Amino acid sequence: MRAFADLLDRLSLTASRNAKLTLVRDYLATAPDPDRGWALAALTGELSFSAAKPAFIRKAVEGRMDQVLFAWSYDYVGDLAETVALVWPLRPGANREPALSEVVDALAGAARPEVQRLIEGWLDALPDPTARWALLKLLTGGLRVGVSSRLAKQACADLGGVAIGEVEEVWHALQAPYGDLFAWLEGRGPRPSPNAPGRFRPVMLAQALDEAVDVPRLDPRAYAAEWKWDGIRIQAVSEGGLRRLYSRTGDDISAVFPDVVAALDFDGALDGELLVRRDGGVAPFGDLQQRLNRKTVTAKMLQAYPAVIRAYDILALDGEDLRALTFSERRSRLEGLVAQLSDRRIDLSPLQPFETWAELAALRADPPAGDPQVAEGLMLKRLTSVYEPGRPKGPWFKWKRDPFLIDAVLMYAQRGHGKRSSFYSDYTFGVWTAGPGGDRVLTPVGKAYFGFTDAELKAIDKFVRDNTVERFGPVRAVRAEPQAGLVFEVAFEGLQRSTRHKSGVAMRFPRISRLRWDKPPGEADELSTLERMLDQLAQP
Repeated sequence: MRAFADLLDRLSLTASRNAKLTLVRDYLATAPDPDRGWALAALTGELSFSAAKPAFIRKAVEGRMDQVLFAWSYDYVGDLAETVALVWPLRPGANREPALSEVVDALAGAARPEVQRLIEGWLDALPDPTARWALLKLLTGGLRVGVSSRLAKQACADLGGVAIGEVEEVWHALQAPYGDLFAWLEGRGPRPSPNAPGRFRPVMLAQALDEAVDVPRLDPRAYAAEWKWDGIRIQAVSEGGLRRLYSRTGDDISAVFPDVVAALDFDGALDGELLVRRDGGVAPFGDLQQRLNRKTVTAKMLQAYPAVIRAYDILALDGEDLRALTFSERRSRLEGLVAQLSDRRIDLSPLQPFETWAELAALRADPPAGDPQVAEGLMLKRLTSVYEPGRPKGPWFKWKRDPFLIDAVLMYAQRGHGKRSSFYSDYTFGVWTAGPGGDRVLTPVGKAYFGFTDAELKAIDKFVRDNTVERFGPVRAVRAEPQAGLVFEVAFEGLQRSTRHKSGVAMRFPRISRLRWDKPPGEADELSTLERMLDQLAQP
């Protein structure tokens, strides 16, 4: 447990991706089995403990210290695991420190009433706050150390001197603690078979198009163009009687989209976009968001938010791996398959004809009415490109539409979590509208917690503390008047009407573009500006 705790601690304090990669690789190279396998499962999100709930942790600590004192401590620190690790009152006589594998084995067979006793015993046996913090992060599943599943798999690939695509190809045939994976990577055994039916294939990603650099050197005749749909990237697999729907990172989301899984009446693997379709067209991303990140879905939700697949590539068909074919060849196979399908929950992403980059740029800037209005931009795919994992340079480009921009006023700030727990880093911003008495008042239109530098974060945090006018637990209302306040230039990718928000609008991916210290809040935008944007998007 000590080595795992040290790994998490160092990862949480390391910003560099390459440095994180080295830390994970070195841990996997030196930690014993099965500890390193369970650590890998935790880092990739494959390890969870249904019986270990945060409520048990809270109950355990409140049984040993004053509840009000703990509440104050938690409010200040902002993270449950970190707070408990720091304040935990040790009791003498605890057993030796547990190994990581011991914790996993004990929780795997523990009944719910036993969990609190186990947690208390382990916390007593770990005299170091860092080790207690790592244990609690492991139990709750919220590591938050800046390591993605892909980075952890890349560390495995580096350990074995293989391409990450080779690891991803076999990943869904593996089981934690991954003894066969490490045996292969260290040359002690064969490569695990990648031929498990219903498996996830590593996805091919696109580079952002640099108009100044890329457009002059690229031949438009060598590329196909299609809309970049504003849904989520999925992989739909139907093989050997198994039907699976995966996110772009390989997470199985089949249970939340049974209607889509039922439409997978073919033998093969499709690459495409998951969307909600309504009234014959594509609904805004907010409608799809109603079904994401859920464990179950109700019949009412299936009817209200009908999901579909807009297919744009095919990876396998009738037992044949098609990834080595060119995009043109794969596209022909895809068109043939979709034409044969009777279920309209799978349709084809149409190609957009063009002859010059100027023609395509005009289409991107002013798309026709209908579905393209909910597209994020365009995708460019070289006609001769094979389907290769990762983000190769040159074959595919994404040419996103320019973001929308408004000036909004900071209204509320909330402390963040983890490394940001000491800063007010989550911001609610608003725009002006007419109040009941005809005066101008601010109405909230969105929240953002990124887009600024560390130096800007410190400056905003100081402004929040110096200009607080009211407190609501961890949230502070700040001074926001026509002549006094802080203006954010907010960038966002899309806009839609929303009955859930007081303003009646919802932004897609809002972020702080820049701080407008120079601008009086009274000159920020009004709600009518956003309403005009909505009207323009709806125009044919």
